Amino acid sequence: MASTNNVTEFVFNGLFQDPDVQRVCFVVFLPVYLATLAGNGLIVLTVSVSKNLRSPMYFFLGYLSFVEIIYSSIIAPKFLTDLLAKVKAISLQGCLAQIFFFHLFGVTEILLLTVMAYDRYVAICRPLYYTTIMSRPVCHLLVAGSWLGGIIHTMVQILVAVQLPFCGPNVIDHYFCDLHPLFKIACTDTFIEGAIILVNSGLFSVFSFLFLVSSYVVILFNLRNHSAEGRRKALSTCASHITVVILFFGPAIFLYMRPSSTFTEDKLVAVFYTVITPMLNPIIYTLRNAEVKIAMRRLCGKKEHSGRE
Repeated sequence: MASTNNVTEFVFNGLFQDPDVQRVCFVVFLPVYLATLAGNGLIVLTVSVSKNLRSPMYFFLGYLSFVEIIYSSIIAPKFLTDLLAKVKAISLQGCLAQIFFFHLFGVTEILLLTVMAYDRYVAICRPLYYTTIMSRPVCHLLVAGSWLGGIIHTMVQILVAVQLPFCGPNVIDHYFCDLHPLFKIACTDTFIEGAIILVNSGLFSVFSFLFLVSSYVVILFNLRNHSAEGRRKALSTCASHITVVILFFGPAIFLYMRPSSTFTEDKLVAVFYTVITPMLNPIIYTLRNAEVKIAMRRLCGKKEHSGRE
C-alpha cells in the first residue's frame, strides 16, 4: 500500500461549510450524543440488574443498547470536535480504523435486530417450545453469531479499503470515513470495488431487511389465533422493534444500494443513522414497554433511597 500511496492524512469537508451553521450543529448534536449514551447506558444497566428482565428479549435488548453506545461513539465524538475545528483532519490509519469499527458494530446491530425478530417469532408462533428453543446457551450462540457476521462483513470492507491507492487530492466530501467517499478520491478505477461493496453492504442490508419483514408477516398471520389482549401485547412489543428496524435499515439501504459510479453521498441521511437513530432506540423501547419502564423506576428508586441513606 505504501508504494502506491503518498497520502498520509485526509481532510473532511464536513456537514456544512458555514462556521456559524457548524456551531449551531454542535449545540444541537452534542445533547443528542449525550442522550444516546445516557439512554442506552440506562437500558444496559436496567437489564443487567433487574430480576424481572431475564427473558431472551431483554437479553438481546441489553446487547443491542451496548452496541449502540459503541456504534455512535465511533463517529459522533470526532464529528462533534470537527464542527468546532478549522481543519477537519484524520490520519490514514485513523480513517481505516473508523471504517473497520463503523461496519463491525453496524452489521452486528443489523444481525442483533434479526435475532430479536427470530426471538419474537418463537415467542408468538411457538410459545410452548419457547424456553427450550431460546435457552440461555442458544441466546449466547446467537449473539456470538452476530459478532462473527459483523467481523466477516468488516474484513471484506477493510480489505477493499487498504488496497485503494491515494495520490491526491486528500479531501473527503463527508464528515467521516466510509468506502464510497474514498472511492471518489482514489487514484484508480473503483468499479470492481464498488460492485463488491454493493453486494457486501447493500444486498446484505436488503436480504436482512426482507428476512425481518418476512418474520413479522408470519407473526402477524399467527396473531389471528390469539386473544385480543394477547394480540395487543404482542403487537406493542413488535411495533417497537419494527420501528427501530425501519429507522436503521431505511437510510442504510438508500445509501448503499446505489452503484459507486453514480453515488452522490447524502450526508444528512448519514447523520440520521449515525447520530439520530442510536438516540431514538432507547426512547422507542422504553415508551412502548411497560416492563422496562417499571424496572427503570425501581432502579431509580433504589438509587434515591441509597442516596438518602
